[in-house]
Amino acid sequence: MRLISRRIFLALTGGVLAAPRFSWATNEVPALLDHILLGCNDLDPGIAFVEERSGVRAAFGGVHPGRGTQNALLSLGERRYLEIIAPDPAQADTPDTYGLRRLVEPRLVHWAAHPDDLEAFAQRLRAAGVAFKGPTPGSRKRPDGRVLNWKTLNLAEDYGGLLPFFIEWSADSIHPSADSPKGCSLVRFEAAVSDSDTLAEQTALLGLDLPIVKADKPQLRAAIAGPKGHFSVTS
Repeated sequence: MRLISRRIFLALTGGVLAAPRFSWATNEVPALLDHILLGCNDLDPGIAFVEERSGVRAAFGGVHPGRGTQNALLSLGERRYLEIIAPDPAQADTPDTYGLRRLVEPRLVHWAAHPDDLEAFAQRLRAAGVAFKGPTPGSRKRPDGRVLNWKTLNLAEDYGGLLPFFIEWSADSIHPSADSPKGCSLVRFEAAVSDSDTLAEQTALLGLDLPIVKADKPQLRAAIAGPKGHFSVTS
């Protein structure tokens, strides 16, 4: 992957480098983290998987038309939530998003961050020569009939899924963390990678204080606390 120049870095971060952190301390979570996606090949077993470990049952959120997926949600605190995402049987002719149909056990498949202004963020990336797609509008109808609207931006190079996509929720949409089942919190979220220096430069470029650890296998890792205690999920 191309290293980011100091000029580009300063253009996007204002010259402030947030050093990556490496310890498993409490509440090591990126400030801009919006939600983490736990993929599974069937939604009901995915909900049961989380409930057995956390003590909280996620609530059905709805389907993503055209993407072939459905989800269930639970809050992980203020403006953070867990999305359990699985194939929607009614959309069997759609592409296999995140390879969900091939999963043999639940695992992290992605995560999302929320910059304050997605259009302004896109302009900064564009000026720095960073390739991306979007912002692209999206929506989902909740079981109560209300429609949630958002915009997303996807990096052309997301470092094998270690870097997030970016989301901005419509001002008239309730953030899913506000009314999803509560009782859990995200204690730790980190990326493991062999080349930690390069990933640290990428996250600094994007203004993300993502904890990074060195490992042979690239991986996302999350530690969640619930009424039944702590449990971990990985990609």
